[in-house]
Amino acid sequence: MDSFTQIALGIAVAEVCSGKKIRNKTIFYGAVLGTIPDLDVVIGLFLNPVDAVLIHRGISHSFFLFLFLSPVLGWIISKIERDKIKFFPATVMSFWCLFTHVLLDLFTSWGTQILWPLEHRFALKTIFVIDPLYTIPLIISLIMVWKTKNIVLRKRYIIRGLWISSSYLLLSCFIKLYALNQFEKALVNQRIQYSEIIVKPTAFNIILWNANVATTENYLLSDYSLFDTQPISFTAYSKNKTLESQLIGNSDFEKLKKASEGWYIISQKYKTLYFNDLRFGLLNDSPKNPQFAFSYQFMANNTKLKAVEVSKSKKDGKRLLQKIVKRIQGN
Repeated sequence: MDSFTQIALGIAVAEVCSGKKIRNKTIFYGAVLGTIPDLDVVIGLFLNPVDAVLIHRGISHSFFLFLFLSPVLGWIISKIERDKIKFFPATVMSFWCLFTHVLLDLFTSWGTQILWPLEHRFALKTIFVIDPLYTIPLIISLIMVWKTKNIVLRKRYIIRGLWISSSYLLLSCFIKLYALNQFEKALVNQRIQYSEIIVKPTAFNIILWNANVATTENYLLSDYSLFDTQPISFTAYSKNKTLESQLIGNSDFEKLKKASEGWYIISQKYKTLYFNDLRFGLLNDSPKNPQFAFSYQFMANNTKLKAVEVSKSKKDGKRLLQKIVKRIQGN
């Protein structure tokens, strides 16, 4: 999830674990602990952009790392707050602030290597990386905590906020199962043979859902709104295996292929090859010139092709948001 939400969650968890002991300092410790797993982004600034993609939510989101890191952080906090919190409760607070960060990320499309060093990324794909309806209950509860000094009321407010936001996550799982069922029924009704399907929410909501469907020659992309009254339709995009053959052996291509978990299309424009990650949808679904949310352009660098992420403009984001709002309504 976005950094703001992770900070809010970290503060809420710190308040539940140690609010009675360190009171308003939970704001500082929760914010820091809730941010630590995402510091891999800072490390990525010093790496090849493609390598930065690969390490994101890798070792920094590992359950096993947290088992070793939590006692260290707990010891540091207990030394700073000598008369307020001891080593064990500080360690417990550190672990849960770190671990809940990763648990929340599991619900997104990118997922995490929670069992690192295993390479598999676990992703439930039920919530977008920014979803105000998850974040707002946490923020309201934190404001209520900030306004009161009563320990009992503080804990009651924060637990209520966590219950509401967690219930929203649970709701997203049920809605995803329903959307998946709708896509699968549409595939059966249209007699489409497929090998794999993934379903994930669009930006900022759990009403409009995207589906990627793998067939022998193509990827089929589609969307479905809970308010739809028309049958689901699918748009085919060729896998372009001929273009892909030009990149076999290229190190950046192999890394991006791994990062995308196989959900990608190679396209060509003005003799330039592009790697398009299908998991995050389209900015522009024009059949002749589709623009994917995450694309990498292969540019010549010392006789080698290097992948460079295609930049996105504010206009792209505005058009996407307008399209989502319109499509949610069933249009």
